Amino acid sequence: MPPLKLLLSLVLLSAVPQAHAGDDKAAAQAELRTLRKEALDLLYKESPQAKKEIRAAAGYGVFGVVGAQVLILGGGGGRGLVRDNLTGRDTFMRVGSVSAGLGVGFKEVRTVLVFKQRDTLKQFLEKGWVFSGEAQAVAKTDGQGGNADDMNAPVGIKVYQLTQTGLMAHGSLQGTKYWKDEELN
Repeated sequence: MPPLKLLLSLVLLSAVPQAHAGDDKAAAQAELRTLRKEALDLLYKESPQAKKEIRAAAGYGVFGVVGAQVLILGGGGGRGLVRDNLTGRDTFMRVGSVSAGLGVGFKEVRTVLVFKQRDTLKQFLEKGWVFSGEAQAVAKTDGQGGNADDMNAPVGIKVYQLTQTGLMAHGSLQGTKYWKDEELN
């Protein structure tokens, strides 16, 4: 296997949070609920207005994603969950992405999606979502540093990205797909 493909394969396989073969469903769900709590705590600290936005929204999703970009190829993957604020129900989901563009690096992010409208939330849960277009600069290690994102979200969805670790600079056309996690629902 060529080195670039091997590197991307290793990154995608290490996507967090990821349930392993021996993990049971309840443990994997608990891990994702912990990820949600930690991500929301960090988001509310960084952007206090987000708490009000999430309470007023139809629902929200929190995803943990690991990604890499090596020269012209990149990709990432992870898991998360979407909360329907009306019903209080959680739907567990997966996310995967591929990108083409010039860049190099590795990053771990928490993505929070805020669904302003009920129809948008329902469509996301029923059909998933494909997202494209990204320009990014990230420099953060050991909790130090920050990020700058320019993401074009569909109407009715607000996107927050919280960088956990990583060092990455790239400009790419990216396709990201979200879908229900049949193992955890």
